[in-house]
Amino acid sequence: MPILNGQSGNGQDAALKAALEAGGVDPSGFAAAVEVAGRRRMASFLAGVKAYQQHPYRRDLPEPPVLWQEGDIRLLDYAPDAPPGTPVLLAVPSLINRAYILDLMPGRSLMRWLAEVGIRPLLLDWGAPGEACRDFTLTDYVCGPLLDALAVANRLGPVNLLGYCMGGQLALAAAQQPGAEVERLTLLATPWDFHADGDSARRLVAALPGLKATIDWWGGLPVDAIQMLFAGIDLWQINRKFEAFGRIDPANPKAEAFVALEDWLNDGVPLAPSVARECLEGWYGDNSPQQGRWRIAGRPVLPSRCDIPTLAIIPAQDRIVPPQSARALADALPLATTLDVPLGHIGMIVSGAAPKRVWPLVREWVTGGASPV
Repeated sequence: MPILNGQSGNGQDAALKAALEAGGVDPSGFAAAVEVAGRRRMASFLAGVKAYQQHPYRRDLPEPPVLWQEGDIRLLDYAPDAPPGTPVLLAVPSLINRAYILDLMPGRSLMRWLAEVGIRPLLLDWGAPGEACRDFTLTDYVCGPLLDALAVANRLGPVNLLGYCMGGQLALAAAQQPGAEVERLTLLATPWDFHADGDSARRLVAALPGLKATIDWWGGLPVDAIQMLFAGIDLWQINRKFEAFGRIDPANPKAEAFVALEDWLNDGVPLAPSVARECLEGWYGDNSPQQGRWRIAGRPVLPSRCDIPTLAIIPAQDRIVPPQSARALADALPLATTLDVPLGHIGMIVSGAAPKRVWPLVREWVTGGASPV
C-alpha cells in the first residue's frame, strides 16, 4: 500500500504527511529515505544470518560420564574422580531449553569450571520429552527423576541443589518433599511472582486461548511456539543481534561465543502437554506460585516453609524473568541471601562477565561461605 502519497486513504498517513509538511520536511523525500534505510537494515540483517549459518564453529566438548539414567533423562558427572568429601552440587536446568547452557563451550561452562575449583558438579539433563514423559506433569518430573537423581547424588555426600530459571522452582519443590536431603540451595534467576511485571503478564494471558489450542492440536507446546513467546519480549532484538554479528570478524572469539549461544537457542525442546498447561495457565495465568496454590504431589510449594539456607542470585538486566518476579521468591525464603548482579538472564551463565561476577558466588556458597559478597 502506498504511504505518504495521498493514495492510501489512511488517516494516519494523512496526519503524518501534514505533520511533516508543517515541520518543513518533504513527505516524498522522507518516505524515500525510510525505504532506503529499511532496505539497508534488512540487507545487514540477512548478511548477519548468512554469516552465522556459514560460521565453522560447532560445539565439540567431551561428554562427561553418565552417573545415572532414566529413559532420556541423564545425570552427568563432571568430576567422577573427585576424592571423598568433595562438595557435591546437583544442577537443575529448565525443562524448556537444553541443559548444556550450563556447559556451553570452553571457557563458558559453569559445570567444568566448578569441577576445576574443587566441587563435584552433577548436571540433570532432561533430554526431550519422549513417549515415556509424554503424560508427565510437574509432579511427575519432581517426584520421579529429580528426586531419584537427588538420592543418587546423596550417596556421594551432602548435596547442594542449584536451580536455574524454571529449574529453580523444580529444585525448591523437590527440596520440600518428604525425605529429600538438601544441605543448601542456590537459585539463579528463578521466577515466582508471574504478575510482577504487569505488561508482560497481561500480554501472555491474552495469548493463552491460542496457546491452549496449540497444545491441544500438537499434543504439547512445540518449540516454535516457545520461541515465538521469547521473541515477543523484544520484537527487534533478533534483528539487532544478527546485524551486530555481521560486523564481527569470524575469527574473533566473540563470534564463536555468539554461534555457540545461538545454536543452543535454536536447539529447544517442546513441553509435554500437561506441563505446558500447568506453566501457562497455572503460573502465568493464575500466578499460582505467588498465591500459594502451586502444588506438587498435592502439597503446596511454600517458600516460607523452606528451612534450607538459600542463595538467590538475581540478574538485574533480566528480561525473561523480571527481577521483581525472582525477588518475590527470595523475600519469601526465611534463610535466603540475595545478591544482584548487573547481567541478563542468559548472560549470568555464559557471558564473558559470568566467570567473574557469578560463578565465584556459587562456589563460595557451595563450599560453605555464609555470605558470598
